[in-house]
Amino acid sequence: MPRTVSVINYKGGVGKTTLTANIGAELANRGRTVLLIDLDPQSSLTFSFYTARQWEEELQDERTILQWIGALLSDGQPTPLADFVLTPTRVNELVAANGGRLDLIASHLGLIDVDQDLAAELGGSRFQVTSPNFLRVHRMLADALADDAFGQYDVVLIDCPPNFGMATRAGIVASERVLVPAKPDYLSSLGINYLRGRLSDLVGDYNKVVLADSGTVPPITPEIMGVVVTMVQYTGVRPITVHRENIRALAATELPVFRQTMRQSSALFGQGGEGSLPVVLTPGINDTVLYELHQLTSEFYAKIRV
Repeated sequence: MPRTVSVINYKGGVGKTTLTANIGAELANRGRTVLLIDLDPQSSLTFSFYTARQWEEELQDERTILQWIGALLSDGQPTPLADFVLTPTRVNELVAANGGRLDLIASHLGLIDVDQDLAAELGGSRFQVTSPNFLRVHRMLADALADDAFGQYDVVLIDCPPNFGMATRAGIVASERVLVPAKPDYLSSLGINYLRGRLSDLVGDYNKVVLADSGTVPPITPEIMGVVVTMVQYTGVRPITVHRENIRALAATELPVFRQTMRQSSALFGQGGEGSLPVVLTPGINDTVLYELHQLTSEFYAKIRV
C-alpha cells in the first residue's frame, strides 16, 4: 500500500497546495511514483499542473473527482476511481528521465456543493454517528484507494479543503498521516490546536462506529506527522524576531515541527512555477528556495518511511 498523507490547515493562504505540489513533484523527480488527489474546491493543486483552458476543455465535464463522487451519491456504484487518474504531460516529461511519475486526480469548483450533499447523507452537518451511512461515506476514498490499481504508488498526497467538512474527513480516514502547513503567526497556533481536537473527535467517533459494527472495517489511527512552518520572513540570515517567537510558540503545541522551514518567496507562494510546472522543477528559481524545498522533501520522505 502507498504511504498516504492528507495535507490540511483550517487557515487558508498558508502554502498548503504549494507544499503538496512541490513535495510531490520533487519525490517524482527522485524516481518515486506519486499520486496527488485534489479535494479542495478551489482546485489550486489541479491548476498547478493544468492551465485553466485545459481544465475547461479537457477535464471539467468528465475527468474530475466531482463526477466520481456524483456517481457515488446517485447509485452507490461509481466508476472506479482509477479511471479518473491523469498524468500531466509537462511535469512527467521531466521526472520520467529519473524513473519517476506524477499522477493527479483533479478537482472541480462544484465540490463545494457536493460536500454538503455528503453531509446530508449522514443526516446533516453534524456528521451523526448514528447514521447507517456513516462508514460508507467516511470510507468512500479509503475503499477506492484499496483498489489494486493504486498499489503502484509509493506516496499518495491528498490536498484537503481548509475546513473539516466531509471531503476533509474522508481524506483523513484514507490517510496514515496528516501534514500541517502553518505560517509563523498566532492564528496558526490556534488553528492547529483546534485541528488537533477535531482530528481526535473524528478518530474517536469513527472507531466507536467500527466497534459497534463488529469490526467489519479496521479502526483508523492517523497521526499528525508534523507542522511545516511556511512564509518565514528573514532579516539577514535569521527569521525576523516576531517569526522566531511564533515558531517557538508552534513548538509549544507539543506537535512535531519540521526542522526545515520555508521562507517567504513570491516565486514559491505567488503565482508558483512556470506554466504547468511546480517551482521545484522550474528553471531559474532562487537557489536558496530550491535548497529548502529539497531539504523539506528529504525530511518528509524520511518521516513517512519510519
